[in-house]
Amino acid sequence: MDLFFDSIRSAFLLLLSGDPQLIEIVGVSLKVSFSSTLIASIVSIPCGFIIAYSVFPGKRLLLTCLNTLLALPTVVIGLFVYSFISRRGLLGPLELLYTQKAIVIGQVILIVPVIMTLTIAAVSRIDDRFRMTALTLGANRCQMARVILEEARYGIFAAVIAAFGRVIAEVGISMMLGGNARGFTRTMTTAMALEYDKGEFVLAVALGLTLMAFAFIINMLFHFFQGRTGQDAV
Repeated sequence: MDLFFDSIRSAFLLLLSGDPQLIEIVGVSLKVSFSSTLIASIVSIPCGFIIAYSVFPGKRLLLTCLNTLLALPTVVIGLFVYSFISRRGLLGPLELLYTQKAIVIGQVILIVPVIMTLTIAAVSRIDDRFRMTALTLGANRCQMARVILEEARYGIFAAVIAAFGRVIAEVGISMMLGGNARGFTRTMTTAMALEYDKGEFVLAVALGLTLMAFAFIINMLFHFFQGRTGQDAV
């Protein structure tokens, strides 16, 4: 137990000292997580809205596939993306492997189903009277979509926050596609794994505490938006 408490104490001192290495790792982690969440949101939210309000053959099968992708292991995504961006892959000439862009690509694939399915759920919960009222008042399709998205905004925000929490704690894709290069692709989770292998627990614990702080903030925001969604439903 002495090792544990000594590591906790040293980690707090490291956090308070503003260690450059720690800040650098946290910065890379936040950069790739924000980028992947932003790109996935731009793709997933419109697609989720269209799927929720469209009737087409195979819709139920598509929803089943999206729900299945929620459980897709990160190792599988890492292998899939690696096969495309490695030197012998289709996108090999772009030299994406072991870059932050490679991590972002993998993480986008990971969270697109998350945001899309939660957006579909959020939009589907909106009372159809909003849509009918908007159409009755002469709204066109774009204006009607804006009304629906505004009513579902808390659920959609919750979906985006859940996706961000998923990627910032992700390790498999970052390790396989980023390579864990210091100053370039080393994220909080990959750095923790490396420091653990080296037996250096102080930095690993400091990063763990930082990650837990982010997880706490993310969960607070998630529950806030979930609460707002519940109030709207009432």
